[in-house]
Amino acid sequence: MPLFFRKRKPSEDSKKRLEYQLCLSKEVGAGDILDISACELTEVPTSAFSICKVLQKKVFILHGNQLKSMVPKGCCINFLVTLKVLDLHENMLTALPDDIGQLASLQVLNIENNQIKALPDSIGNLRLLQTLNVKGNCLSQLPTSVGRMSSLRTLDLSENSVRELPRDLALARTLESLTLDAALMSYPPASVCTTGTEDIQRFLCTELGEEYCPSSQFLLPVLESDSGKQSPDDVDSLEGAWQSKFNDFEKRKEQKHQEKLAFERQLEQKQKEHHQLILMNNSHKENILLSVRQEQERLELGVSVQQRFQEVERQRILGKVRQAETGIANRINNLLLDNKRQRKSSEFLQQLEQDRIRMEHLTAITQEETNSLRKREVAVAMQKMLSESCSMRLMQEASDSRRQSLVSEACRSLESQDRKFDQVLSLQQLDKSKAIACILQEEEMQKAAFQALQLQKDSVHGYIQQQIRLIEGELMQLTKLEVKRHNLDAENLQEVLWEQRSALSDLLQQLLKEKDQREVELRQVLQEMELKSDSNQQNYWLIQYQRLLDAKPLLLRMQEVGVESDLVSLLCKLSAQHYLPIMAHHRVTSEALRHMTTKDLHKLGINEMGIQKALLNWAREQPTTPSEGACKADPQEEEAVPSPSSLPSAPSETPTSTPPLTPINPSAPSLIDGPGSSECVVCMETGVSRQTFRHSSYCILSPSHCVSLSQSQVIFLPCGHVCCCQMCSDALQTCPLCRSNIAQHLRLYHG
Repeated sequence: MPLFFRKRKPSEDSKKRLEYQLCLSKEVGAGDILDISACELTEVPTSAFSICKVLQKKVFILHGNQLKSMVPKGCCINFLVTLKVLDLHENMLTALPDDIGQLASLQVLNIENNQIKALPDSIGNLRLLQTLNVKGNCLSQLPTSVGRMSSLRTLDLSENSVRELPRDLALARTLESLTLDAALMSYPPASVCTTGTEDIQRFLCTELGEEYCPSSQFLLPVLESDSGKQSPDDVDSLEGAWQSKFNDFEKRKEQKHQEKLAFERQLEQKQKEHHQLILMNNSHKENILLSVRQEQERLELGVSVQQRFQEVERQRILGKVRQAETGIANRINNLLLDNKRQRKSSEFLQQLEQDRIRMEHLTAITQEETNSLRKREVAVAMQKMLSESCSMRLMQEASDSRRQSLVSEACRSLESQDRKFDQVLSLQQLDKSKAIACILQEEEMQKAAFQALQLQKDSVHGYIQQQIRLIEGELMQLTKLEVKRHNLDAENLQEVLWEQRSALSDLLQQLLKEKDQREVELRQVLQEMELKSDSNQQNYWLIQYQRLLDAKPLLLRMQEVGVESDLVSLLCKLSAQHYLPIMAHHRVTSEALRHMTTKDLHKLGINEMGIQKALLNWAREQPTTPSEGACKADPQEEEAVPSPSSLPSAPSETPTSTPPLTPINPSAPSLIDGPGSSECVVCMETGVSRQTFRHSSYCILSPSHCVSLSQSQVIFLPCGHVCCCQMCSDALQTCPLCRSNIAQHLRLYHG
């Protein structure tokens, strides 16, 4: 079998037939049929698909070709959507397009005598298909989608490899004729298949569990005609109409024949004109070739004359070159001969001179040898005697030097050991002093850490610090409001702001004094602990630091065990750990908090409004326990719950209890910080870096020193104004806003 096949070209008659049929289908009145059968086609022309799409052909005949595919490249099956009859028998098709189900109007499909191995599932979408002829193919089974063909009347499966029919074929109720190889069938059995289409459909319906209905009950319109019965009175008129149509068809056929003859004559005339053009082109081509050949001969003649002239010139130049080469060779030979003669004469003279020198040397060596032998014997004897005396002297000197070196090495080793001993002693003294200094430094650091932790753990000191911060914030807000009042020229709030500021400044001075007093008390406690400490105990302050971290009074530890863990975590989130002793002392639980109000918490010593609201909201959100429900149901037990008024008051001031200070509630109205709300009234600047500098009667510093450090501001006491930065406040003696004397500067840090 050959590996490669040459693509067979269609004959001239086939080409003419194809062109004629395509031209005929484009003419007006050509009908709905496109017939390009027996044109030796291997693929469908794209022009045929375009004609079917544009002219909406209903019958497409392609039999008797060599087609291997139905749809050409660049085309779509949708071009044939108007077809009702598609004839593809006697071709070489191996498969149908997967989207053939889009031909919704197709009623007849003939694919007899092809090489198709399987039908696509989309063939079941051909609901109007009445005739399906797949005779003489390579089918082994039918798709189950054939049962969806609601109009199928005729099905030919003969000369295939189909041995079983799908059960869904029973759903094709309109099937009237089923042709197959009955003797080779296995399902339905051959005995059923030989009886006829009706028995096959009845068997399939039984297998499918459906009721069999004859195909005569399902009426379908016949292809291209009406299936209704005509009355006897209309038979004559119908025959007359058919006769007139037949006559028109004969006339149209004769007209088409005449047009075909005219087209053939025109085609023959065009072929003659084409032949004449070819003859004229050949004669013109021969004339051009003749002129080109003559021009080439002329050029070759000129080239040969030029080559002969160049050859003569080359021979003349070569003769001159040969003569010059012979002259040069003769001169070189003469020079080489002269050079050889001169070399031989010089070699002869050198040989004579060497013979003379050798003879003189032989005559002088005999006298010298006798003298030298005598001198050599005397020198050997003297050298032997001198070497013996020298060896004796060297041995004595070596022994003396060895003795001196041993003595010196012993002295040096003693001196080095003394120096090392002194260095070790000095290093020990230095290490001892360093260790003492480190121990003292560590003790001071432990003491400082213990002092810092004592301040941090001290609830009184923490509470005073918190109150001081609140007062500082209130004074800052009042100062901002007063500056804004100056900008807006509002005079009605002056007295109110002055009274609030004076009250806050007095309270701030009082808190500062109490803070200093508390720090002095803590330092006294620290000094007493230092006096009582054992001088021999190591890391005393570190031990005290750890005890302060871990240990608490026994009574307080036992009381705090009774506080709920959720309540402890809530107070830690609110930064209100200093209220834990109060909660533990009064045995406050979530159930008791649920019945309290803000006044009751105030009586207990919890003064901050935010903490009071947070505790009450947390108590309301806690789930109700069964015991509480029982208490609500029993009024006698409800009376047993202690009311907030009956609880004991807060304990007196102790190092671990909250001091009896008046709570500070925010009184100044809040301000929305805008541009210039936190600026210094002296240098008129805000932020961390100064961009501009404005001169003022109160600022005596240069612009380079007017820089805000860590965004800090200063409170002036006793007036309580917060209106200056740190650098500007150092040079002020009176308040820039109220002109009162400044007794104390208090810095505020916002970082």
